[in-house]
Amino acid sequence: MRIAQIAPLAESVPPKLYGGTERVVAWLVDGLVELGHEVTLFASGDSRTNGALHPVWPRALRLGRKGADPTAASAMLMEAIARRAKEFDVIHAHVDWLSLPLLSRLGVPFLTTMHGRLDLPGLPDVARQFPEACFVSISDHQRLPLPDAKWIGTIQHGLPSNLFRPSYEQGSYLAFLGRLTADKGPEDAIRIARAVQMPLRIAAKVPRAETAYFRKHIEPNIDGKNIQLVGEVDDAEKQPFLAEAAALLFPIDWPEPFGLVMIEAMACGTPVIAYRSGSVPEVVEHGLTGFIVENEEQAVRAVGELGKLDRRKVRARFEERFSASRMARQYEDQYHKLAAAAARELITEPSET
Repeated sequence: MRIAQIAPLAESVPPKLYGGTERVVAWLVDGLVELGHEVTLFASGDSRTNGALHPVWPRALRLGRKGADPTAASAMLMEAIARRAKEFDVIHAHVDWLSLPLLSRLGVPFLTTMHGRLDLPGLPDVARQFPEACFVSISDHQRLPLPDAKWIGTIQHGLPSNLFRPSYEQGSYLAFLGRLTADKGPEDAIRIARAVQMPLRIAAKVPRAETAYFRKHIEPNIDGKNIQLVGEVDDAEKQPFLAEAAALLFPIDWPEPFGLVMIEAMACGTPVIAYRSGSVPEVVEHGLTGFIVENEEQAVRAVGELGKLDRRKVRARFEERFSASRMARQYEDQYHKLAAAAARELITEPSET
C-alpha cells in the first residue's frame, strides 16, 4: 500500500531526546516498510526514516530556531498533505485534531491515532463535528471521555525488540524517567526512594512552563548522591539507565494514555512500580512485570517485593506484547479495512445515483 504518515513538528522523527509520539511514529514507519509498504513520512527536515521523507519544516520546533511560529509550521504541514493526498491509499495522522477538517474533505481514506489525553473541556464538541472520522486509541482507558467518537480499534505502542538489551541482574537504584511535572509524580518518587533508602536517579526534561515548579519542589531535593538528576537521555543513554535500575517508578497522577516509558523499562527486563491510573492496568501485569499500587505506602512495600519478580519474564512479556512489528501489523490490518471500505463505496455510488 501507499501510506502517508503525518507526524507532529515539535520534535524530529525520531526525536533527539524527549518525545514519545515522534518515537512511536518512527518505529511504525520502519515496521511498515519492513512489511513491504511504500511509506511517506511528513515531518521535520531533520527526521530520519526508512520510508520516504517529505520535509515540511527545516528543523523540529523545540530544538530549532527560537521564535519559529508553530502555527505557520502547521499550515505548511497541512498544505503538503493537501497537495499530495491523491498519491496515497491511506493517510495516517498523529497530530490529534489538527488535520481533521482537511482530511475529511480530501476523499482519501484516513485514520487518526490520538496520542494525548481526551478528558479536556470542549473535546466532545469537536469530536461531534467529525462523526465519520476514524480514530485509534492507544489504550482502552484513553477513549472513555469520548465514547461517541468512531473508534475502530485500540493499538498499544510497540518498540523494536532489538532497541534495548535486557539486564537480568537486580539493580542498585530506582529510576524515574519523563517530564518533571507534578502529574508525573516526581515528588512521590523522591519520597518513595527515601523511605526505602535507595538512590533515585531522575532522567527527565524540565518543560519551560514548569521551571518554577522544578525550582521550588524538585531542585531542593537533589543532592547528587541519593537523589540525582541525570537530565534528558537519548536511546543509547536510556538503555543502561533503565537496565541497571531495580525498578522504574511511575507514580502518575493523571490519566496517562499509554506511558511509553513503562514498556521501555520492560524491554530492559526492569519491572515497573506504577500507580493505578490511566492505562497502567492495561500495560503492567501485577506480580509479573511489576506492581500496580494505590499510593506511596503500597509503593514502598512493592520495592521490598521486587526480588520475587523474574526479570527474564519481564523481558519475555515485552517481546510477546509490545514489539514494533506487532504494532505495525495491527495498523496494517486497519489500513486494509479502510481501503476496502472506500472501494466498496466507489462501487455502490453509481447504483445510488
